[in-house]
Parts: sequence; C-alpha cells; structure tokens
Amino acid sequence: MSVVLFVVLCVLAVLLIRLLIKPIGWALKLLGHALIGFAALFVLNFFGSIVGLELEMSWLNALIAGVFGLPGVILLILMKFFV
Repeated sequence: MSVVLFVVLCVLAVLLIRLLIKPIGWALKLLGHALIGFAALFVLNFFGSIVGLELEMSWLNALIAGVFGLPGVILLILMKFFV
C-alpha cells in the first residue's frame, strides 16, 4: 500500500511541477523586461537631462518601457507632456 501511495505522490508532484513551470517562466520574463525598462529609463534620464527630458523611475514605467520597447518609452514621454 505504501509503495502505491509513494508512486501516486510522485506522479502528482511531477504534474504539479509541470503546471507551475510555464507561469514561473512568464514571471521571470516579465521581470527581465522590467529590468531592461529600468536600464532604458536610466539611459533616457542620464542623456535626457541635458535637454530637460526626464521620466520618473517607477516599476510601472519600467514595465511599460520593457514590455513595449521604444514605442512604450515614446508613450511615456507623450503622457508626461500632454497629461
């Protein structure tokens, strides 16, 4: 009986791990994009301060810049000036 229980628990553990791998991968990918967004905002603030163009360093801005890339940065700049 204990061998059957052990096999069933092992199968359930493997299934659970397989179900959780994809969402964890998505979360890590989103975190990586956010870090790239922070780097882009840092570069923009560093060189943009010369002409008076600076954006707030926040997680939301970093996610927008990281996920949407250059169009996201342009959107953030436009939102700063027009909203």
